[in-house]
Amino acid sequence: MPEGWEPVIGLEVHAQLRTDSKLFSSAANSFGADPNTQTTEVDLGMPGVLPVINRRAVELALRAALALGCEIQPLSTFARKHYFYPDLPKGYQISQYDEPYASGGKVPIQANGELRTIRLTRIHMEEDAGKLIHDDAITGGGVSHVDLNRAGVPLVEIVSEPEIRSAEEAGAYLRSLRSILRYLDVSDADMEKGHFRCDANISVRRKGADALGTKVELKNLNSFKFVEHAISYEIKRQIDVLEDGGALVQETRLWDDKAGETRPMRIKESAHDYRYFPDPDLAPLRIDPEWIKEVQATLPELPLEKRQRYEQELGLPDYDAQVLIEDRDVAEFFEETVRLYPHPKTVSNWVMRSLLGFISESGQELRQLPLTPSHLAALLELLEQGKVTAASAREIFQEMAGSGLQPADIMRERGLEAVSDSGEIEALLREVLEANPSQLEKYRGGDQKLFNFFVGQVMRRTQGKANPKVVRDLLSQLLR
Repeated sequence: MPEGWEPVIGLEVHAQLRTDSKLFSSAANSFGADPNTQTTEVDLGMPGVLPVINRRAVELALRAALALGCEIQPLSTFARKHYFYPDLPKGYQISQYDEPYASGGKVPIQANGELRTIRLTRIHMEEDAGKLIHDDAITGGGVSHVDLNRAGVPLVEIVSEPEIRSAEEAGAYLRSLRSILRYLDVSDADMEKGHFRCDANISVRRKGADALGTKVELKNLNSFKFVEHAISYEIKRQIDVLEDGGALVQETRLWDDKAGETRPMRIKESAHDYRYFPDPDLAPLRIDPEWIKEVQATLPELPLEKRQRYEQELGLPDYDAQVLIEDRDVAEFFEETVRLYPHPKTVSNWVMRSLLGFISESGQELRQLPLTPSHLAALLELLEQGKVTAASAREIFQEMAGSGLQPADIMRERGLEAVSDSGEIEALLREVLEANPSQLEKYRGGDQKLFNFFVGQVMRRTQGKANPKVVRDLLSQLLR
């Protein structure tokens, strides 16, 4: 970034709530159904229908706000936000405007080696719009289809204060927020499925200036990579325009990842363009203080608290703790394994390398695997007892994670039990020493690194099954 400039970034995140039905209708809320099969008259904007609010959606929205430290408003209202697109049959979206259900709050982030917080302006509830699917292959001239399955799906919009100062901080904020929502079971927050979408408001100003620059909105960024790349590009673009003597326009732009640039979409609307007014079909939302207390009591340990506990109580390095807490399922798997096999650092190593590696390679989520903490604990017991080598243990893990078989059964069936018989290993060592007289002479001349060469030869001859400790102890005795 050119010196003398400062970016000012605020993020608006739309997160779909994890409900069975939509915000104001009984239609199902699930991903992947055939187009227009999850709708009712309410979602289609038919005349004469009335919306009825989903209590479960309010409860999940309340969980999110309480976990983020927001102030819950005892009375909030819904408004009609008017705009005209084919994926919005009513011609308006039901949202909250000047009286949201939650205000304030904060999101912790780890950026540039520091832990700090980004304050929130508000959280409000609203319904999602449908989806336009553009297909140029049908007529050659371009056709757009409308899928209204998503219309009416409950959302929370989480609005940050303009306190983010770089693309990296924006990525850290989004990762932290998504992790919190997943811990709460408020949202699946799957960016690929559109459950977690981000609009970024970006301006630049001279360092030390108080006034904000002209704001540009980047719309519907649905991956961390896109967010960071788009913000970095937009910051540079704005600075280049201003340094060349040009003027910026308040507008909405889209990110073109193939071209690696942002492109104009439309002139940015203001609040008055939407002609907000209170929805006459919905009574004000009153949230009972006792209900707030009940929901507060059900909140789980959040990622930051869990991370601090891992470091302070379990003695894990900062890096390990950060990796383990990113996914709640992984953190719970780790903790249960440590309960069964109380060696946190050893368990951490296996979870980070073998478990997360298997998840990445298989494309599955942890909850889809037949693997349990007791499987991993049993494998680590075999390794500690010297019944398998580290190489064999890794091989057993791969099979165990895919099949759900017990590690001891895999060990026996595949002949992976460690060779610990001292007589057999000593005989192999003597063969290795006799077969490598020049290396033996160099070792006796002071080249101590050749010790590992002899160990490696035995491990190779036993296909990695020899107990390394037994090999090293016997080799030391023979060389003396």
